[in-house]
Amino acid sequence: MPHTLSPYQASGFNASDLKTILHSKRANMYYLEYCRVMQKDGRVLYLTEDERANLYYNIPIANTTVILLGTGTSITQAAMRVLAQAGVLVGFCGGGGTPLFAGTEISWFTPQSEYRPTEYVQGWLSWWWDDNKRLQAAKILQTARMDYLLTIWQKDRELIARGFNAPAILHTIETARNTIAQQSSVTHLLQHEAHLTKALYKAAASCTKQEGFSREHDGIDKANRFLNHGNYLAYGLGATTAWVLGIPHGFAVMHGKTRRGALVFDIADIIKDALVLPLAFIAAADNLSEQQFRQECLNQFIKHNALDTQFDLIKALALKTDWEAA
Repeated sequence: MPHTLSPYQASGFNASDLKTILHSKRANMYYLEYCRVMQKDGRVLYLTEDERANLYYNIPIANTTVILLGTGTSITQAAMRVLAQAGVLVGFCGGGGTPLFAGTEISWFTPQSEYRPTEYVQGWLSWWWDDNKRLQAAKILQTARMDYLLTIWQKDRELIARGFNAPAILHTIETARNTIAQQSSVTHLLQHEAHLTKALYKAAASCTKQEGFSREHDGIDKANRFLNHGNYLAYGLGATTAWVLGIPHGFAVMHGKTRRGALVFDIADIIKDALVLPLAFIAAADNLSEQQFRQECLNQFIKHNALDTQFDLIKALALKTDWEAA
């Protein structure tokens, strides 16, 4: 049987020659549409068809976390192999990045690496079966979410210029943070979360002069569309965090009664309100395009260390041993 060269070997270098960039430090997420993703000489390219020529663009896979494939896209088996070797998650989605369609885990095609760490999933499962500890973990995540929200809205210059650091808004967040410990069940915690999110929508609409806003997932106005789009980018970060740490998506602490991808939502919530929510309203008020909004989201994710924040919190929670008694 003839020996088959890998795409790396065929081009004169091995997969190990790629510089490894920690997922928490990777800078790129891609949404592609009307193109074909393929492998050539060990590189992953996407091809778009122009009236005059076919145009090829390189994807720097070693510095990429997630690729979303939208309307009119296809991908080759060889490209998927190279993406898997680089640890890039791939998801098929509708136009504009939402909704996610089918994949192997939640809605993502996750690289089939068996060499991820085992300590985090073992630590996570050591307490996950205990209802009280799971509730405590949910409260820790929600408290971290509030802390991140307060930090970002009080230091980001663009948000300050728009009035997101108004005393009334910060008081609402601080009050919500201080009442997390009083919640007696995950159901109450979810209701508490919903009330705060509704208040944040109202505050953001006021800051960007879009009073009368109503959150509708199928809404056609820009604010609703941008919220959907940005949330799915945040889910990409959440899926990356869970996959890298080796924790299955079903072992959530808040979401999960009806959706097996719930841990992704738990992790995404840590940074979603702080970054995606205000940007969606600002971008809608400024009449930005989806591409401009997406780039602003990615810039904010990098600027405010969104992936690092998620990784650090989930790693610490997985290895936590000092739980309070029920």
